Amino acid sequence: MASVATPSSSPSIGGCNVEKLYPRLDFGRRVVVLGIESTAHTFGVGVASSRPPYILASVKDTYRPTTGGIHPREAAAHHVRVAPRLLREALDAAGLGIEEIDAIAVALGPGLGPALRVGATIARGLASYYGKPLVPVNHALAHIEIGRLAACMEDPLVLYVSGGNTMVTAYARGRYRVFGETLDVALGNLLDTFARDAGLAPPYVVGGLHVVDRCAESADKPWPLPYSVKGMDVSFSGLLTAALRAWRSAGAAARPRICLGLREVGYGAAVEVAERGLAHTRKAEALLTGGVAASPVLQEKYAVMAGLHGARAGWPPPHYAGDNGAMIAWVGVLNYLAGVTVSPEEAVVRQRWRLDAVEAPWR
Repeated sequence: MASVATPSSSPSIGGCNVEKLYPRLDFGRRVVVLGIESTAHTFGVGVASSRPPYILASVKDTYRPTTGGIHPREAAAHHVRVAPRLLREALDAAGLGIEEIDAIAVALGPGLGPALRVGATIARGLASYYGKPLVPVNHALAHIEIGRLAACMEDPLVLYVSGGNTMVTAYARGRYRVFGETLDVALGNLLDTFARDAGLAPPYVVGGLHVVDRCAESADKPWPLPYSVKGMDVSFSGLLTAALRAWRSAGAAARPRICLGLREVGYGAAVEVAERGLAHTRKAEALLTGGVAASPVLQEKYAVMAGLHGARAGWPPPHYAGDNGAMIAWVGVLNYLAGVTVSPEEAVVRQRWRLDAVEAPWR
C-alpha cells in the first residue's frame, strides 16, 4: 500500500463577494472551522474562515493501492496512519491552535464506509474533547460549494464528475436538484478502471491529465466505441467493456486510438447532458467540479459548450477539484453560520447520502 502526500501549501482562492454567493448568511463575525475529508482514497484536512482569504490551509495524503482498485479497509488504515500528521500540518499552515477553532466539520457521506468512519471518529473525538460544535457536511455539496467559491459563481448549472459521482445539478427551492446522473459507473471510475485493466501505469492523473489522456496524445483519430446517453442520464459500463475488448483484440498500434475514443465518448456524453441541463435552466453560469474537472481537455470542451449558450464556464484549481479538506471546512463555515450542527452521537456516516437529500439553508 502506497500513499501520495500533498505539500501544505495550496493555491489561494476566494476573491469573491461572499455576501452575493450566500445572501442569507451574516459574515459580520469571524468564524474558523477545521474540516476533515475521508470519504474515499484521500484523507484531507482544511481550515476555512468566514473572512478573506477564506481558505487558510489545505493538506491531504492519498492512498494508492499497489494492485486493483480502492480497498476500503486499506484506505481506512492509510487514513488512520496519516491523520495525526495532517491535523498538525493544517493547524500549523493556518497559524492557529485547536483552541482557536470555532467548530469541527466532517464529511459524513457519501463514500466508502470504512474510510468515512475514520474521519467521523476523529471529528467526534476532537469535538468532544475540546468542546467544539460538530458540523455535518455532504461530500458532493462540498465539491460544488468550493467550486462556486473558486469560480465566483452565484447560481450555476453544475456538472459534477469524480471517481464516484457523475451528475448534472442546479439549485432550486432550498437544495440542489439532480437533472441527470450516471446509471452505473462514474466518469472518473470509467477512466481509472480502464487504465488499471489495460495495464496503463499509475498514477492515473499527472498535471490534470489522466493517463488515458496521455495515451490518446499520439492518436490520429478515435476508435469507434458505443455512445450511451439516455435522456438526461449517462451510462459508461458498456463503453468500458467495449474499450477493454478492443484493447485486447486490436494491435498495439491501435491503442492510442482506443484511448482517444474512450476519452471522447466519455467526456462528450458528460458534456452533452450538462448542455441539456443548461438549455433547460437557462443559467448564465456553468460550473465544472469534482476530481475529473482538473482535466484541461474536459475544461476546454465544457467552456466551448457553455459559450455556445452565452454562459460563463468555470472550475476550481486542481488541488480543490479533487477530494480535499478545505471544501469540507468551507461548507462547515456555511453550515455553522446557518446553525447546522449535530451532537457527536448523531454524527453517523451515510454511505449513500444523496446530494438532493441535503438542505442548503444558506442559499
